[in-house]
Amino acid sequence: MQEIQEYTLSNGIRVVHRQVTHTAISHIGIMLDMGSRDEKPHQQGLAHFWEHMAFKGTKKRTSLQIINRLEIVGGELNAYTTKEKICFHASVLTPHYERALELLADITFNSNFPDKQVERERGVILEEMAMYYDSPEDAIQDDFDDIVFAHHQLGKNTLGNQESVSNFKRQDLLDFINENLDTERVIFSSIGNLPFKKVIQLVEKFLKDIPAKSSNLIRTPPINYTPQNLSVTRSITQAHVAIGRTSYPLADDKRLPFFMLVNLLGGFGMNSRLNLAVRERNGLVYTIDAGYTPFIDTGYWGIYFATEVKRLGKVNALILKELKKLREVTLTKTQLVNTKEQLMGQMAMSEEGNMSFMLMMAKSLLDINRIDSLEYLFQQIQGVTAIQLQDLANEMFQEQDLSSLTFLPE
Repeated sequence: MQEIQEYTLSNGIRVVHRQVTHTAISHIGIMLDMGSRDEKPHQQGLAHFWEHMAFKGTKKRTSLQIINRLEIVGGELNAYTTKEKICFHASVLTPHYERALELLADITFNSNFPDKQVERERGVILEEMAMYYDSPEDAIQDDFDDIVFAHHQLGKNTLGNQESVSNFKRQDLLDFINENLDTERVIFSSIGNLPFKKVIQLVEKFLKDIPAKSSNLIRTPPINYTPQNLSVTRSITQAHVAIGRTSYPLADDKRLPFFMLVNLLGGFGMNSRLNLAVRERNGLVYTIDAGYTPFIDTGYWGIYFATEVKRLGKVNALILKELKKLREVTLTKTQLVNTKEQLMGQMAMSEEGNMSFMLMMAKSLLDINRIDSLEYLFQQIQGVTAIQLQDLANEMFQEQDLSSLTFLPE
């Protein structure tokens, strides 16, 4: 792996860069350690609203000028909001690196949130919410969060709700940023064919004068998880199901072995146990998968599938059978080796994507204050035993500890 280099500005903003000499494209991003979980109850959806409004005008640019700034040179500008992060990022031909960096700095730190644009974007976000509601595979994930993390901000929809979004004002955006922005929890991440010295020169030019800012943000972990099973009717043609529970946080030593176990159960491979049992052998679903998402102080894992209502009982039975098998049957030596090789191959291929790697560097520094090399991760994977995986299955895959949410056709 090419060297990853880091630097810290006087205002606390950290810089991470990886020079890749064989690419003509640079990927850069500004990631802030704040997200929807940091909203107060009346602010639900405000982090995502800010992500949208950052493109709607700054002290020196209109929304049209922001849109055109990179697109006229073939670049891309985008952003996203998660439970714990807001990120603005861009991809351009390397000669336009400075143009992209200047624009990212402008929309991140100089947005002025024009009142007319606030009203206009409110309608856009309400339409986005309606679109997600009409897409059961997306809506069920959001609703399932509220079951797993009941009575906690992690369970709230990142988009917000109709009432909160309908009432946001310009001052709400300013207040949210003032309450949560901390320059020591901001990362500028970069990948491209520029030497580190040049990157630092440009970062100093556009980010050094951002005023240092600290926040008193304290994240409270969810407590007292209680399994729940809920069914609701929707205007759909299939049954959609989410099954899962809380799990290990980012810093837990069990995180990587558990990620391996969930990958074996229902990861990207067509040979996952759930895909083989439910789709390939029985033809009961088009897709079925399992995923694990760790946060700073907690995490969750879950299974998602959709099927005809008459097949629902059989699919659920097959899932429980696979979970029981992982609890009771230790992997053979060959199965363990294959599980490790598959995960290492998937991780190596994901590192080939410079955009995703740029985002990973920023998130990793914010979450665990380091960037683990592929070699280090491979060593950790190689050290996992079959007994460890079985123990994790017995901790996390007990039927009585699982929650479920089912969308049924009306």
